[in-house]
Amino acid sequence: MTSGDRIQGADTTGGDEIRAFGIDVPQTQLDDLRARLRNTRWPAAPRVDDWSRGVPTGYLRDLAAYWADGYDWRAEEARLNEIPQYLTEIDGQRIHFLHQPSPEPDALPLVLTHGWPGSPVEFARVIGPLTDPRAHGGDPADAFHVVVPSLPGYGFSNPLGPAGFNLFAVAGMWAQLMSRLGYERFAAHGGDAGAGVSGMLPFVAPGRVAGIHLAAVSASEPFAGPIDLEPLTGADRERGERFNRYLTDGLGYLTLQSTRPQTLAYSLNDSPAGQLAWIVEKFAEWTDPAAALPDDAVDKDQLLTNVSLYWFTGSGASSAHALYDGMAAWRAFAEQQQPTASQGGGADGGGWGEGPPAPPTGVAVFGAETAIRSLVDPDGKIEHWTEYERGGHFAAMEVPDLLTDDLRTFFRSLR
Repeated sequence: MTSGDRIQGADTTGGDEIRAFGIDVPQTQLDDLRARLRNTRWPAAPRVDDWSRGVPTGYLRDLAAYWADGYDWRAEEARLNEIPQYLTEIDGQRIHFLHQPSPEPDALPLVLTHGWPGSPVEFARVIGPLTDPRAHGGDPADAFHVVVPSLPGYGFSNPLGPAGFNLFAVAGMWAQLMSRLGYERFAAHGGDAGAGVSGMLPFVAPGRVAGIHLAAVSASEPFAGPIDLEPLTGADRERGERFNRYLTDGLGYLTLQSTRPQTLAYSLNDSPAGQLAWIVEKFAEWTDPAAALPDDAVDKDQLLTNVSLYWFTGSGASSAHALYDGMAAWRAFAEQQQPTASQGGGADGGGWGEGPPAPPTGVAVFGAETAIRSLVDPDGKIEHWTEYERGGHFAAMEVPDLLTDDLRTFFRSLR
């Protein structure tokens, strides 16, 4: 099965409901990537070649050159294949996932869900500490059995199935996946769209979710208008100012992908330099403000592994269509009832509406994020709220130690 003739993997067990999987990108695809990067038709540098107009030409040329001739995909592929990976099909959608059981028999199952423009690659550096805290200087009582699915339309969860993409349906898929793995009770963490999926799990799996932990939660919905800064002070005012700037000049990616994904798809599917720029811009804008460049905030090879996964699987195009479907579903939902920010966080998180009692909720707000408690949780219902000076939207890549500690702390009493 292919998407843009790019999905590659080694299916090792045949037609079982859950099949073992290994990443094995053919050498021809690697050669093609390098050739395309070396033959990129670069635009002229603009009069002002800095981040104010997008990714600077000089920066991207250097990063693309490293991707072509310095970065080692095979080494990164081998590291990813050290984590057990599987395929299954749920509701007509192919789902790829990582599943790393803990050596601790009483570990709590935990499903981690990425957002855009992320992938399971985001969590590579927290899987070890979460599953085996004993080996990483932690308390073995804090261990998790970790499951990391690829969202539909992302990575090897391709092609996007006939039902398209919406957060509620994805939450239902995750509930089925955890049942197939024998996990009837489990915890959930997610950021960005993954926060929305996690927030909806209690509705599709009532009584099964021990707790939900969210990151990359927005201060408000992207199309709800600017935040009133007058009552805000200190760090909250800074977050409000950051969110309002995002409304002014940071919504281009969302507008395009949620209205004309196919027009964008041709560029992302044909030009690795274009795919690189499309993702790197968000790593520049959404990571720790103290980092001058994206690869100062995250490891350069891990960043390129994430981008490579989009390239080899054609996920630039399919994830744009997933966002289109998701935004359409969110708008339809919003017409029926007003979602509350404390129940997932704007368009990425959606709203819970009426339903079963929510399990305990934790929120981690990292340095570059915009969540403001007085807006997100005006009634004080969120049991665990932590704010950090470091990190940003890609916390598992930027500050894996902080995210790991926050997950351990929040879920410690919920086992």
